[in-house]
Amino acid sequence: MSKSAVIVIDMLNDFVTGPIASPRVNHIIEPIAQLCDYAREHDMPVIYANDSHTPEIDKEFKVWGPHAVEGTKGAEVITELTPKQGDFVIPKKTYSGFYETTLELVLRELGVDTVIITGWQADCCCRHTSADAFFRGFKIVVPKETTDTTTEEGYVGGLEYIKNIYGGEIVNLADIMK
Repeated sequence: MSKSAVIVIDMLNDFVTGPIASPRVNHIIEPIAQLCDYAREHDMPVIYANDSHTPEIDKEFKVWGPHAVEGTKGAEVITELTPKQGDFVIPKKTYSGFYETTLELVLRELGVDTVIITGWQADCCCRHTSADAFFRGFKIVVPKETTDTTTEEGYVGGLEYIKNIYGGEIVNLADIMK
């Protein structure tokens, strides 16, 4: 019997309303909220994998500029998706939610074998988290309404890459919430 967990990636103030915001992020907020509510009602863990960068030494700043600096408002989950009691919040320093974090340990302790990837940057953070999930033997599911990136080309390419290289299932949100 499989057990799934929802992973919400980088739905932070800096990505939604801050210095590296994109208007494309707005349409995924409500579907992610619906999925998280559904998951909680069906005893599926909800895990937030959030950028939390160290000022002045973070290599990502060279690419993206300062963002999601640990301890700032910009590094907090947006109000619409505020973690609830029982959810897990895991800070990350790189694009992947797994790299040098406790995400794998939490998933293993919860008996999870399937990760439902949601959140911002289908072609970057969602893709890299999917790669590390694949390398660790997790099944990957991505509801297409719950992720996006700054361009349509990046979004489509990110999902295709997750599907073709990591065997991720790209599904409609309704397929999960039935």
